[in-house]
Amino acid sequence: MEAALPFILPLTAALLYVVGALLVKRSGDFGVGLWRTAFISNLTSALIFQLLLPLGGTFHLELLWQPALVGFIFLLGQLLNYLSLQRGDVSVATPVLGVKIILVALFTTLLLTQGVSAKLWVAAVLSSLAIALLNRTGGAKHHHVGSTILYAGSSAAMFALFDVLVQKWSPAWGAGRFLPAMLGFTAVFSVVLIPFFHAPLTAIPRAAMPWLMGGCVFIGFQSLVFVMAIVKFRNATSANVIYSSRGLWSVVAVWAVGHWFANREQHLGAGVLRWRLAGAVLMMAAIALVMLG
Repeated sequence: MEAALPFILPLTAALLYVVGALLVKRSGDFGVGLWRTAFISNLTSALIFQLLLPLGGTFHLELLWQPALVGFIFLLGQLLNYLSLQRGDVSVATPVLGVKIILVALFTTLLLTQGVSAKLWVAAVLSSLAIALLNRTGGAKHHHVGSTILYAGSSAAMFALFDVLVQKWSPAWGAGRFLPAMLGFTAVFSVVLIPFFHAPLTAIPRAAMPWLMGGCVFIGFQSLVFVMAIVKFRNATSANVIYSSRGLWSVVAVWAVGHWFANREQHLGAGVLRWRLAGAVLMMAAIALVMLG
């Protein structure tokens, strides 16, 4: 069982993310808004990460800037992620986030001085082709595909940097100190979002709350599970290889159960989703090539 954990943890995180993304997307239909969603999600994730405190570790006051910086990067990545989900379609945004695996390898080279093979560059080309397929609409109405790809790609870059820095800095602290402090800083930084609320938190429609809180809890736990995989096994690239399967799972989920969430992507037509499925599969082929490398 222990030997399978490097695969089980990121796979579990990938599946939790897809559910959370669909729930958050549905809550947006009630007018919750990006900023209130991000604020509540950050507070929820910060509370969830405090569950790691019993794991122990060492608190370094002189290095407090490390979890603070990583927490800020996490906030940027999350905001860009929510922009991609609320601006566009889940089955476009989630597979595009798969380019994170390429970026993790690049940041690993820059920050952890590990080399990048020629196979990685081939994988980068395959990822670009996958994005082109995701951009195909088959004559259907566009749902801000270009901006969705931009936001999701930028989010992937922030989260890739986040993963590599967690791998680099967490050993000196221990998971029970670095990770709770990091998300604590994210929650504190989130107060800058309050002026952008279009209405108070108390004005969130009651009908939106189950979707919103459910999505925030799922996304918070998927973050915890995934980051623990990086901290425990110290291989951000390998973890991301498996985690990026969420691109495929998101397309399958929209196709199979999207109607449970009143998801509009069900109405794009089988042809469009087939293109997106092809893009997601190609993205996974690029990821598999990285894994073989």
